[in-house]
Amino acid sequence: MYIQMEHIYKTFDGFRASCDVSFGVEKGQLAALLGPSGSGKTTILRMIAGLDMPDSGDIAINGIRVNDIPGSKRGIGFVFQNYALFRYMTVADNIAFGLEVQRKSKKEIKSRVEELLELVSMKELGKRYPHQLSGGQRQRVAFARALAPNPQLLLLDEPFAAIDAKVRRELRTWLKEMINRVGITSIFVTHDQEEAMEVADTIIITNQGRIEQIGTPNEICRHPQTDFVKDFIDIARYEALFENYNC
Repeated sequence: MYIQMEHIYKTFDGFRASCDVSFGVEKGQLAALLGPSGSGKTTILRMIAGLDMPDSGDIAINGIRVNDIPGSKRGIGFVFQNYALFRYMTVADNIAFGLEVQRKSKKEIKSRVEELLELVSMKELGKRYPHQLSGGQRQRVAFARALAPNPQLLLLDEPFAAIDAKVRRELRTWLKEMINRVGITSIFVTHDQEEAMEVADTIIITNQGRIEQIGTPNEICRHPQTDFVKDFIDIARYEALFENYNC
């Protein structure tokens, strides 16, 4: 497994956010952490990113234990729900930010920014500012900025939550195509079952800090393993959707 979490426990002020969490994600996969609000999915993502530390257990990336490695040294790209773009920087400058922190040469930065602008279909928009973009375009810029330093892992925290429904559906398809093209191992957090079923290769269902089930969309919607998964996924409601996508 490229990403491995083993027996992770995490408590905040007496609240157990993660309880014996263990799972793995294979290299190149796009995995979804799916669950209701407060189920522990964002805590898992933040621990992988190094933004929070587990109380116990091990986190490994590409076979290396990273518990004691700062988040900035883990080779991770992070896409936030609210884009987190620098509003006084152009699109191109936002994408270049991580490369400048790495002290790359101007030539390298220019080449990489142009490459990523083309990848996210925004080649003509590099000189615009965030307020001049649509929500979908801003999220594409956030995606490009996260990819700029060539991370080994991409983490996305509810990346479509701030976008209207129509654009969200379009971006889901776009995101899956982009990640497949780039080939980067990715994990995204969502509470949207449709989103997880449509986009993810593997789904990790969380509930009250625990992992309820791990599997492909097909395995989860055809063979739910716990009462929680049966109730949460609501097979009858989503049966047609599942037929259209992965099931």
